Amino acid sequence: MGVGRAVSERAVFLDRDGVINRATVRDGVPHPPGTIGELEILEGVPEALRALKSCGFRLIVVTNQPDVARGTLRVADVEAIHAELARTLPIDEFCTCFHDSADACDCRKPKPGMLRAAAARWNVDLTRSYMVGDRWRDVDAGNAAGCSTFLIDYGYGERAPAGPFRRVSSLREAADAIMNDKGEA
Repeated sequence: MGVGRAVSERAVFLDRDGVINRATVRDGVPHPPGTIGELEILEGVPEALRALKSCGFRLIVVTNQPDVARGTLRVADVEAIHAELARTLPIDEFCTCFHDSADACDCRKPKPGMLRAAAARWNVDLTRSYMVGDRWRDVDAGNAAGCSTFLIDYGYGERAPAGPFRRVSSLREAADAIMNDKGEA
């Protein structure tokens, strides 16, 4: 960040699949839509995002898309889905990690690289911001970045997050809790 630049913005960082749009669960593991035709925005998401935006939050999607590295999904399809979501929802930015775990990058959640980089671009105070996800990787990334975290719990067959979080059933429930925090994360 620039010298003398005050950090004042607050953000809600959002995972994409399972938070904004429906994920397809196979063998207890969520999978993203492969095309715009498979994209389904979850009930209550547009209203929740508009409410958060009206409270002054930056809305930043941070999503792992390892199927690109695995060769089962194209970057163009991910970008088309993001363009469609941006057309209908008040999202400020989409940050995407196209790597797989073996790539050992700094951007793949549970590492906080995407959140920290977006925070620097948008002048966001991470300690006054939130991360909402549906998997342990999302919550752990949010905690590592210094955010308050929410887990939309679908009962996936994977481990629990390592750090503190609030368990919710939807983005709408998380948004209501965030807006009731009265400015303090």
